[in-house]
Amino acid sequence: MGEAITDRHVVAALRPFVRATGPMVDALREADPFGLVAGSEAGEEPELKPKSRARLVEGLRSVRVPGTTAWSRMAAGERTDWWINRVGRFTSLLTAVPGLGGALADRLPIQDTLGAASQGVLLCAIAGERGVTDVGDRVRLVAWVLFEREIPPDLAQGRFAGHDTAEEDAETGKLTEELDESSRRYGKVTLKASARTLWRLGRSLLAISDELEKRPSGRFYHHAIGMLPVVGMVGGYFGERAGLKRAAKRADEWFARHA
Repeated sequence: MGEAITDRHVVAALRPFVRATGPMVDALREADPFGLVAGSEAGEEPELKPKSRARLVEGLRSVRVPGTTAWSRMAAGERTDWWINRVGRFTSLLTAVPGLGGALADRLPIQDTLGAASQGVLLCAIAGERGVTDVGDRVRLVAWVLFEREIPPDLAQGRFAGHDTAEEDAETGKLTEELDESSRRYGKVTLKASARTLWRLGRSLLAISDELEKRPSGRFYHHAIGMLPVVGMVGGYFGERAGLKRAAKRADEWFARHA
């Protein structure tokens, strides 16, 4: 029998995970494409000459994506739904392309690692929408929603004997290597870089692999369909989408308790 996983083990795994996930999600959430939100809040209109450009800008303002005027007017629940769909489609894409993980895909429990990483991304995104940016607070949120653990605040901040800040920094850097390289090379985070980062995030949770089975998942019939040949991927897809929704609902409970 292996060593029991303690709260310290969970915190040690989640701190670099949250730090690697948070910046990527927050960068997208705070993005202001074409300066539309800033201009609107200042009461300024872009200097437009062609009528077609004016129509384009107005159309962009009405699109519900981070950084637009429409997004700034959305309620927290509406933004959560957007993130559920965003993360869900991203996860289904990775699941549908097993070759993306290469030989790694043959050795890891893909569904649990990828599913837990996806739910962690969603939770960090929701936390950002609620104004929760502190790493310790996000660690507590993820631990409670995914692993049903109530982590003490000091522990979540890494204040415990044996915690190595330099090691945590190094691990966070490894998890975000693809994102950093993509930003340097292309000036943005590409889909490929995001996908590889999600794989790395999933791998980082293998240190607490016994906890992954506790995460919110789909209904029994999703699992049943997932066992069938050919249509199994469909069951897995809807199961993970259902799991994301359940994770979001549990997050609402956590926010209500810690408002």
